[in-house]
Amino acid sequence: MGIELQNFEEEVLKASQFKPVLVDFWAPWCGPCRTLGPIIEKLALEHQEKWTLVKINSDEHPELSSRYDVKGIPAVKLFHQGHVIDEFTGVLPEYAILQWLEKALPSKAKELIRAAESALELEEDSEARQLLEEALLLEPTSPTASGLLASLVVFDNLDRAAELAKTAATGEPRFIQLNSAIQEIAAFRDEGRLNPLKGEKGADAYRLAIEEMHAGHSENAILALIEVLKVNRYLDDDGSRKLGVALFTLLGPSHPVTQKHRRTFDMWLD
Repeated sequence: MGIELQNFEEEVLKASQFKPVLVDFWAPWCGPCRTLGPIIEKLALEHQEKWTLVKINSDEHPELSSRYDVKGIPAVKLFHQGHVIDEFTGVLPEYAILQWLEKALPSKAKELIRAAESALELEEDSEARQLLEEALLLEPTSPTASGLLASLVVFDNLDRAAELAKTAATGEPRFIQLNSAIQEIAAFRDEGRLNPLKGEKGADAYRLAIEEMHAGHSENAILALIEVLKVNRYLDDDGSRKLGVALFTLLGPSHPVTQKHRRTFDMWLD
């Protein structure tokens, strides 16, 4: 359970070097504070191994309210290693506070994910993959780690990528799109779908595109799909568009293949 502030330096700044400290700025006259306070205190008791609660009466410590830009109360700020790393203002229900804490609290897995994101920016995919595997060992249901890893393993292990993408879809909106793209690509594993297309215009290029996609040759796959669009726009129930959009979603807008070919691909859709 939380304690009323005695020494900010010791109880918040120094203490947060070892364990995150949740600071609740409140005041006795504040109705919403009286609503939020018991919820925060209950959670602090249940999760005391993960974080500590300190309550600060803003009337008694206006200098701290000013220092940390408290414009309205209740104001909740999460301190880690002496700094505010996340915050919210007002009353949230218990489930929303738990969701916020899940995202805001630091962890080794989150550090690994940040390192993996940095590696991806440098196109160091192998390093990123290793870091994400380590993160998932620590937090197997992490949507972010699952989504980032899914995009890296999709052409090596499509079944695993599909499972990772389902987990990722519980997180950020970008991973909902990723999940849809990977499920779309999984539908192209069935070679039987190509049998009825024999002899149709663009069928050979379409088969090549699917083969190149499964081999991980994204640019070759996109080029083949563009050739299909040129001669038979709606082959396989608009399959070229569906596969191309899925591939571009996986690659992302900043990928060189997307930058080079997306405009041409879209032009042939008109």
